Amino acid sequence: MPLALLALAIGAFGIGTTEFVIMGLLPEVADEFQVSIPTAGYATTGYALGVVIGAPLLTLLGTRLARKQMLMMLMGLFIAGNLLSALAPAFLLLLAGRVLASFAHGAFFGIGAVVAADLVAPDKRARAIATMFTGLTIANVVGVPMGTWIGQTLGWRAAFLAVAGLGVLGLAGIAALVPRQPGPAAARLGQELAAFRNPQVWLAMTMTVLGFGGVFAAITYITPMMVDVAGYADSSVTWLLVLFGLGLVGGNLIGGRYADRSLMRMLYITLGGLGVVLAAFSFTAHDKVAAAVTIVLVGAFGFATVAPLQKRVMDQAPNAPTLASAANIGAFNLGNALAAWLGGLVISAGRGYTAPNWVGALMAVAALATAVFSAALERRTARTGGRVVAAGGASPAPETAGEAAVR
Repeated sequence: MPLALLALAIGAFGIGTTEFVIMGLLPEVADEFQVSIPTAGYATTGYALGVVIGAPLLTLLGTRLARKQMLMMLMGLFIAGNLLSALAPAFLLLLAGRVLASFAHGAFFGIGAVVAADLVAPDKRARAIATMFTGLTIANVVGVPMGTWIGQTLGWRAAFLAVAGLGVLGLAGIAALVPRQPGPAAARLGQELAAFRNPQVWLAMTMTVLGFGGVFAAITYITPMMVDVAGYADSSVTWLLVLFGLGLVGGNLIGGRYADRSLMRMLYITLGGLGVVLAAFSFTAHDKVAAAVTIVLVGAFGFATVAPLQKRVMDQAPNAPTLASAANIGAFNLGNALAAWLGGLVISAGRGYTAPNWVGALMAVAALATAVFSAALERRTARTGGRVVAAGGASPAPETAGEAAVR
């Protein structure tokens, strides 16, 4: 694997760290700015909404620029946003910094995946892309707990300064190691947007919003839930986040391995399992050991949905996978924002810190229902010989017997 992949992985590590580290620092942020925990949770919501807007917008812009230049610009936005968050004298400026940093998120992964694939031989492209995304996975095992520890020990501002430093390291690595790759000669916006004429693309993104969003309903408020309900000390949140990260790693490996074998069946299992685990979390949160085990399972079932959901969207937009992929990353974060907001609402309504788990469980069940409907619609279209128009006006290839069997 080329050293350039290391630079991309470092950038992914920094982005993953800044996205999730705020969860372990909500009480500190709320105390400094004299806001409630649900209000502090807007730092998660704002970041997620920024990804929703920035992912497709900057990805389209990136088709007209050299990819290396675009990646460097995105890391510059990431650094600036984290510095603004670290130095913010008011909560609204912290939110502005979070949104600015989030604009780099979706486009970085969308363009970075293309760059990673082009760095290696065709038979190693999947491995190269996985290498880049390893940075995001490791962020949840190492970066987020370390950032939480730094924030609780030296102050939450120090955590954002440290993340900005990771951005500088990633930017330097991209500048030094990533070769210059020109963007496409001419970006055909109409062909890219035609992908969204296929209703299956929208159904797949709905699954994404509801499915992975359910994870954020619970994890956004993990600190007050574990401290006030389970009885853990504040310092224990760091190690609980390590457990969550280990669950993400395991789920990522499982989801990536089996998505190609039986994509829809994998979605049924992971979304159904996620709904059950999140519902159970409302009860297990009252016991330290049971809560710790459940945190691992939430991470595992939650991230096991990511590869199937991303592949589902790309399969339904074969002629415009870059924009569809970036839009689905935005859908992940739209679900995160929606779940964090709904979780804050039920807490504010006096339902307690375990109530967001029920929000997440209902979202996962709704995602499962959407998956069942999507598969049924696909079978009906195949039986009637219908064709759903995909990107660029092309019809999807006829489904083979083997493909039909797994749906």
